[in-house]
Amino acid sequence: MRQRNRFESPALVIASIALFVALGGTVYAAKQINGKAIKVKSLPGNRLKPRSVPANRLKPGVLSGAQIAGPITGAQINESTLDRVPLAGHAETADFATAATDAQTALNAVNAVNADKVNGHSAGCMPGTQPFGGACWQSKPSDFPLNAVEAAVACAKQGGTLPDALELSAFAQLSGVSLDAGDEWSGDIVIFTAEDTFGVATVTPTGTVRSAPFAKSGGSQTRKFRCVIPLVH
Repeated sequence: MRQRNRFESPALVIASIALFVALGGTVYAAKQINGKAIKVKSLPGNRLKPRSVPANRLKPGVLSGAQIAGPITGAQINESTLDRVPLAGHAETADFATAATDAQTALNAVNAVNADKVNGHSAGCMPGTQPFGGACWQSKPSDFPLNAVEAAVACAKQGGTLPDALELSAFAQLSGVSLDAGDEWSGDIVIFTAEDTFGVATVTPTGTVRSAPFAKSGGSQTRKFRCVIPLVH
């Protein structure tokens, strides 16, 4: 019997060709798919490989602090993207202050120069007085001469005292200052002989220190004087 040549049926041939094309197309497609071919929002986050998406591809605000694993260090922050911290301009000059308390002390010292009150009291020299030795000295001697005790009482009523003899002698050397020609009282007692009998130092217009007696029983001399008023009054 003659052997027949076997031919595949047309249906089988067509099916084989279709399978070959389908498999080849799958391989081709796998090689050609890229990010542009993926539909937006078609891939869930758990299908992405860790570290496969760079930070600049994420939408701003899409991640909260709770979703970031681990702390963020300074090395991971691009400083050029940060705005200035509020009031940071003042911090730029902080290097010149060793401590905030030092800065406040310096400010208080500057303000004290222009202060007209200290602890609620006026600070400065009243009209008719001039600063000398940290106090206010009356520029002119008294209008009327008194004995030493009366002069001391008069100064006390003005909130001051009679000057020391050496201070009055130094004050007499200032330009524009003229002590009374009859000497002026100081607050120094240079001689004490008995009760209410003593000698009080006086100063001449040239600054020479002398003395004049005082005695309640009589013989007391009178002199003009000037008072020294504290700077704060």
